[in-house]
Amino acid sequence: MVPDVSTGSRTRGLLSYLYGPGRRDEHHDPHIVAAFAMPGIPDPGRVPLDQHHALLTELADYLDQPVRVREQRVGKKVPQHVWHCPVRTAPGDRYLTDEEWAEVARRIVHAAGIAPDGDDAACRWIAVRHADDHIHIVATTVREDLRRPRNHRDGERAQKECRAIEEELGLRRLNSGDGTAAPMPTSAEQAKAQRAGHALTSKEWLHGQAQAAAAAARDETEYFAVLTALGIKVRHRLGPQTGDVIGYSLAAPGDTNAHGEPVYFGGSKLSPDLSVNRLRERLAAQQPTEQPAARTRPNPWQQADTVLQSLHANLDQQDEAGGQDQDAVVQAQAAAFGELLHNAASAAPAEARAELRAAATAFNRTNRSVVRAEHQQAAALRSAAKDILYTASSGKDGASAAALLSTALFVLVAIARWHDTRGHQQQAAAAQQSLTHLRAAYRHTAEPVLADLTKRTPSPQATDRFVADVRAAVPDHAERILADPAWPALATTLAMTESAGRRPRHVLAEATSQRELDTADRPAEVLNWRLTALPDRRQQAALARTATSAVRPTTSPAQPAPRQADPTRESRRTRR
Repeated sequence: MVPDVSTGSRTRGLLSYLYGPGRRDEHHDPHIVAAFAMPGIPDPGRVPLDQHHALLTELADYLDQPVRVREQRVGKKVPQHVWHCPVRTAPGDRYLTDEEWAEVARRIVHAAGIAPDGDDAACRWIAVRHADDHIHIVATTVREDLRRPRNHRDGERAQKECRAIEEELGLRRLNSGDGTAAPMPTSAEQAKAQRAGHALTSKEWLHGQAQAAAAAARDETEYFAVLTALGIKVRHRLGPQTGDVIGYSLAAPGDTNAHGEPVYFGGSKLSPDLSVNRLRERLAAQQPTEQPAARTRPNPWQQADTVLQSLHANLDQQDEAGGQDQDAVVQAQAAAFGELLHNAASAAPAEARAELRAAATAFNRTNRSVVRAEHQQAAALRSAAKDILYTASSGKDGASAAALLSTALFVLVAIARWHDTRGHQQQAAAAQQSLTHLRAAYRHTAEPVLADLTKRTPSPQATDRFVADVRAAVPDHAERILADPAWPALATTLAMTESAGRRPRHVLAEATSQRELDTADRPAEVLNWRLTALPDRRQQAALARTATSAVRPTTSPAQPAPRQADPTRESRRTRR
């Protein structure tokens, strides 16, 4: 059940909309189900058509009466005196009767401070129903005693009451909001998108493009240049004295108002983390590095995988620990991980890009919580994410991409668990939704690579040698590894490792020591990606130490790396 509190200044105009046909003729049988003075209140939905408009005016005047009296006494208008709160059930919820909706309305106005139970001098209000799944509560915010109501944080209080109502009426339990979500599109914006045949509103489309541009940009100038290249109109707000940019607004291509003017949305109106100040914090949190020569440049997917491996280990260590400072670091790492998903969606093998975009879009909600991110602590991950995008050949390396996505699954599970343990319900739910798409992207990336490796399985004699290496290096898991359908692919990777001058037994022991294999459903597949990511690990030791120190509490002694499960199995355990 979703309440959506807003304010306005035209009681008659709002009533005309509620009792009218709607923007798409979706309003049916509008009528009052509850009010501050039932019965006896005029209901425009229950009179002949020739009396309808007159009764609308009468009802608006009746609701506004305390407002007008107060205005006469204080000598000035009451600003934004119309309180409006649609309350909607979730898709799939059962039908509620008028009597049930009446009780919902009474509880909402009580919880919000508009009309507390037993207060005869409370604000005047009505609840109008014109559809099966929702009502509109309209109130005027001057009490009968001419005082203003005590409705501070009314939206949050209405949300809390809705959670209790859902449980009592057997409705679907929704996640509580925390004030950090991106603003939802209005019904007018949704209707406009439908008329234009667009799946998303302009606000939603701009939000997605701006998040992707922020993930890709290396500075503020590049951020606005990327948006402009997409055909998005950018309008800067300048300080009156310094002339510096203190804000900005964006308009989608072709989105105009009735006068043919572009419809602009401020950055903070698209999402709190897209305000110019929050954006600058993110863009400043990068590691300035000199680009090495092309032949010595590390593989960007392996470089990012190194950072993710260290991040995952430390996320698991502080699952229940932390504190305000460490939580700020983890929230920053989550935001940087979201940027990694956006950039991977542009640079990954083509077959995985659609699912990665969906994963990044879903994860946008996880970027923000009531915890203020300490973005400088995520500089290593953010820089590694940008290297993926700006290395021209990165999308051609399917094996390294699959290895990174395998690690990313573990990280995403850990981020979801971190949000869940801290009561961030919407963020944890968004992370789970993102996990579904990331798992699909991993399979799209991994399966062609594994199939190609399987086709190149070494000779039976060489394979027998690798079987002996597995039994010697990983005796406790040898039988499961050899029975794994991915074993032929692992044998090919072992042959490639041997050709590169490294002994198979040594690399198997090194890969096994990274994390446990007990919970891995497909241990050969897990080892294959660990071996894929091994070559650059020693070269990137400094980068790994940077990522580790950014997350590990400085007052705690170093701890051994935690047990890590196979992504398929751990994600299945998370769903239960």
